[in-house]
Amino acid sequence: MATTPPLYGSEQSRFARYLEQREARSPDPVARELRRRLIAGLRGRVIEVGCGDGRNFEHYPPEVSQVLAVEPDPTARGVAAERVADARVPIEVVDGDAASLPAEDGAFDAAVVVWVLCSVPNPAAALAELRRVLVPGGELRFYEHVRSENAAFRALQRAGDALFWTRALGGCETTRDAVRAIENAGFEPASLDRGFHSSTVLTITSAPMFSASRCVPRRSERREVRARR
Repeated sequence: MATTPPLYGSEQSRFARYLEQREARSPDPVARELRRRLIAGLRGRVIEVGCGDGRNFEHYPPEVSQVLAVEPDPTARGVAAERVADARVPIEVVDGDAASLPAEDGAFDAAVVVWVLCSVPNPAAALAELRRVLVPGGELRFYEHVRSENAAFRALQRAGDALFWTRALGGCETTRDAVRAIENAGFEPASLDRGFHSSTVLTITSAPMFSASRCVPRRSERREVRARR
């Protein structure tokens, strides 16, 4: 079986390299604004899982006291570490896996994930880890591209994933139902925004997206967490 090329570094696919270079030449203003809105209003201790090259770092407000940025790819971690210098808050970039986060139980007030649940091998395990490291009532904020609710477009997504997308972009699957996975993990979106955005026709299958600026554990499950403690 062929190995899926990484999303970053010298071994990345030509398609991933093209998208990376295109973003460097002409950053997507819509995606940047969506990231800014997602992170606005955060405070306290935050864990960002799958921080990639650190493009979220510029948006963290001064009310955030600490960010632990977890990224498994060494090339991306190197770029992210350079971006820390321009951030307004203390950020530590570390190696780590979404299914086994390098953090203690209840260590963070909020968690941020952007374009992560589409590619992690086990979304349920990753979300369980996020629940573990959040304080009771801590919030999850996410911005993910998801499978379309339109059957015809969903078929296009499945074809794109099978033909090249998943293999070329680090295992990303555009047909995952991230919102259902989040809800199944016990989170309740307090605000959920659906959108459709692509910076180029070449990435159109990833255009359907959801974001939530506040997503917290359901009340019944928060009581269970407290009882276990």
